Amino acid sequence: MQNSSIIYLLSISFIALVVMWLEQRRYKFFSYLPGIVVVYATSMLVAQFALWNQNSEVTQTYKLLKSNLLPAMLFLMLLSVNFRSFISMGRSLLISYFSAFISLIISFVVIFYLFGFSVDESGIFATLSGSWMGGTANMLAVGSALHVSEGQIGYAMIIDSVNYTFWVMALLGLVAVAPAFNRWSGAKSSYEAFSTIGCSCNIGAKRYWLLVSVSIFISLLCQTVASFISGISHTTLVVLIATFLGLLGSKTALSKINGSQEIANTMLYLLVALIGSRANFQNADTLMTYIFAGTAILILHALSMVVVAKIFRLDLFSIAVASLANIGGIASAPLLAGAYKRSLVGIGVIMAVMGYLFGTFGGLFVSYLLKLM
Repeated sequence: MQNSSIIYLLSISFIALVVMWLEQRRYKFFSYLPGIVVVYATSMLVAQFALWNQNSEVTQTYKLLKSNLLPAMLFLMLLSVNFRSFISMGRSLLISYFSAFISLIISFVVIFYLFGFSVDESGIFATLSGSWMGGTANMLAVGSALHVSEGQIGYAMIIDSVNYTFWVMALLGLVAVAPAFNRWSGAKSSYEAFSTIGCSCNIGAKRYWLLVSVSIFISLLCQTVASFISGISHTTLVVLIATFLGLLGSKTALSKINGSQEIANTMLYLLVALIGSRANFQNADTLMTYIFAGTAILILHALSMVVVAKIFRLDLFSIAVASLANIGGIASAPLLAGAYKRSLVGIGVIMAVMGYLFGTFGGLFVSYLLKLM
């Protein structure tokens, strides 16, 4: 058993590095189990074998890395937000996106109530909602802001992984029935109009050194400003300030520099490995109940989207991509959009990137509603 913080940091970094490298080689395994989950599970298993000791030095290293990486990661991810492209998507896609967002909030509250979960379990579903309205980065942001334990974040990750896999397969399988669905809903598809909207991906030069330096400065700024404000949790303030600064940054020349997403994803994998190294599952027999509850949330969300499609005469492409942009994020929404038509990939990207902004606020709002229950 190692007591050195540098061994701990090296181990965490190695786990993240190996999984990222394997995932980039596009092994089919990662089509069923996302790299993020593999990082978490590997780090957790290594911790269970007590490779490192949870002494004060290792704990301090964990807290230092987590507190500094989180705001830096959020800032970098939000640099890709493009409101102009988002608004230009048009009525059908905007209604679809916000309907998916709102229906997920309602579904979390209803299922949480029907299953009779306790207030102690609200952190699991609030954290999960951050992911299903944004992405893993939002999950960690919501979990940190709410001081959710590493074990509960682990539950949320497992629920997310299991249900997400089946949700992607279901939505891809529905592509073939789009014409019949559109006739039923009365939608008039206009994919050609959508294809004029470009991808929100950055196309500028890669200046990693600049992005890393700015993100670290932002992390320092967030924590400094938060230390002068009382009445709200320090971590919550840091998350909110980083989100606000990231949104401002998306309006500057920083948004034109390519590489922000690569650096943010590296930070994300490190953060997930850190959290996995501290996870301690309790009451593992309730995991299936949580997974079943996650399935119920998705079913209720799907029914809501079908009703919205009928009322507003929306096509299957719009509601399906909007749903997956929330639940799956940038990793899968563009793939689903491309399954309908290759030129529509940009729509999936734009919707998914907006989740970086809305996901954190949505997760915090769900937490507030669940605690009211």
